[in-house]
Amino acid sequence: MSLDCVYPRLFFNGLLLSFSILLLSCDSDSHIAEHDLDDRVESIQPNTHSHSKNKDIIGFGFDLRSSPQEDARQYLPFLAYLEKETGYKFKLHFTPESQDIADIVGENHVQFAALGAVSFLRANAKHGVIPVVRGVNPYGKAKYQSVFVVAPKSKIKSLHDIKGKRLAFGSRSSTQGHLIPRIVLSKNGINLKMLSAFSYTGSHQNCANAVASKNSDVCAMQDTMAKNMAKKNLLKIIHTSAYYPSSGIVANKNVPTEVLNKVKQALLNFEPQGKDKEYLYHWYRTEMPLGFTPAHISDYSELKKWAVEFGFLDLKEMAGK
Repeated sequence: MSLDCVYPRLFFNGLLLSFSILLLSCDSDSHIAEHDLDDRVESIQPNTHSHSKNKDIIGFGFDLRSSPQEDARQYLPFLAYLEKETGYKFKLHFTPESQDIADIVGENHVQFAALGAVSFLRANAKHGVIPVVRGVNPYGKAKYQSVFVVAPKSKIKSLHDIKGKRLAFGSRSSTQGHLIPRIVLSKNGINLKMLSAFSYTGSHQNCANAVASKNSDVCAMQDTMAKNMAKKNLLKIIHTSAYYPSSGIVANKNVPTEVLNKVKQALLNFEPQGKDKEYLYHWYRTEMPLGFTPAHISDYSELKKWAVEFGFLDLKEMAGK
C-alpha cells in the first residue's frame, strides 16, 4: 500500500480523535519511509493490563514534546531503524492525559520509552525502571538546557522582569518545561508567588503557543525548539539555564537481558546525521539529534535532589529504591 498520508485512530481521555500524519512532506529532511500507522500506532486505554495482544511486539512510549502528529512523524521512522537493527517489531504507544507514562513503562504496558529526567526518576522510584541511553545534543553533549522565552516585541528583557507576569510551563512532569525552570527561578530568588499567574500547558509547543497567543507573557521550554523558533523571529529568548542531563530512553526492569542489550547496542550505533539520516523526519529537532550515549542512574543525582525538594518525587514512593 502506497499512501501519502494515513489516519490513525487514537484515544485521549476516552475521546476518539482522528488526524492526518503526512509522511511524505515537502519540508522533510528527505524521503520519509512509508508506514501503516493503523498497524504501528495505538493508545494505552484506561484499565488496560496488557501492553499488546501480540507479546512479540515491543511497545515504545514517550513524553509528549511537540504534538501527537509531529512526535509520531519523528518516532515511527526511528522505530523502523530499531526493527532493522534488532529484528524485533516495535509499536508506538500514545499515553492519554489521564495516565502517567512513568506507570505505563513501569507496569510493562510498554517495554521502552523516551522520557525526560522527571518521568524517569518517578518511574525508577516507583517501579525500578532502568536508564538505557541519554540523548546527545548538537554540540556532542548528553545534556540540555531550558530557556525562558517571550514574544519578539515583548518589553520583558531579563528573568527578573517576569515578576508580576504570567508564566507558562509545559507539562507538570516535564524536566525542561517545569523542573529546570523551577531550579532557575529558585536560584534567582524568584518563587511562584511573585508571578501574577502560572499555568501548565501540557507540551513545549503549547507553551510557546501560549506566548504567541498572548495568553501568557513568558514560557519556560526546551532549548532546541525555542532556538529554532527564535531563528524565525517567532520567540525571543531572555534566559538560558545551566546544562542538565538530557532526556533518554529507558526500559522496564523485566525486559529480558538479551533484548535489552540488543536494543541498547542499536541505540548506541544510531547515526542520525550519518548512515541513518535518509529516512528520518526532522530528527535534528529532537533532544537527541546526534544519537545516544550510555546512561546511568548516577547521572540524575542533582535533578533527583531538586525533584524531591519541589515535591516532584514522593519520598514514600522512593523508600527502599
